[in-house]
Amino acid sequence: MNDRTASFKLPVTSADIERLLPHRYPFLLVDRVVEFEKDKRVLAYKNVSYNEPFFNGHFPGHPVMPGVLVVEALAQAGGLLTQLSRDPSELGKDTFYLVKVDNAKFTRMVVPGDRLELDVELKRRIRNMAQYAGVARVDGEQVACAEILCAAASR
Repeated sequence: MNDRTASFKLPVTSADIERLLPHRYPFLLVDRVVEFEKDKRVLAYKNVSYNEPFFNGHFPGHPVMPGVLVVEALAQAGGLLTQLSRDPSELGKDTFYLVKVDNAKFTRMVVPGDRLELDVELKRRIRNMAQYAGVARVDGEQVACAEILCAAASR
């Protein structure tokens, strides 16, 4: 079985995620997909470790995950929703890029030891673009939300 004909079962592991997204450490911000509804919704996790490289400078003595990286994690979860919803023969043909972020709100800090829950819903798809609504939670409490627009470009 090769990457183009692979099928994915829940939970989608980090090894599978690397087959679906072009991101790599330290910028791969999704560790696992635990729920998936084709063309509708995905729930993914990011385990936030004290060893994350961004904590060295954000902020020394008071580590906080940057809000822009929380939004990026939501966008990556959206990318996983799109990739998992595709026909396996279509995998790897194009890359989705973040185009626009609207209505981003941050309501709580994300710190080492948190498990970031990334709940992303596909709002609509138009040609090569996808619009997502994402909510990030820690222990069931919302920490951030945003509307995200991504566009596909051929590799």
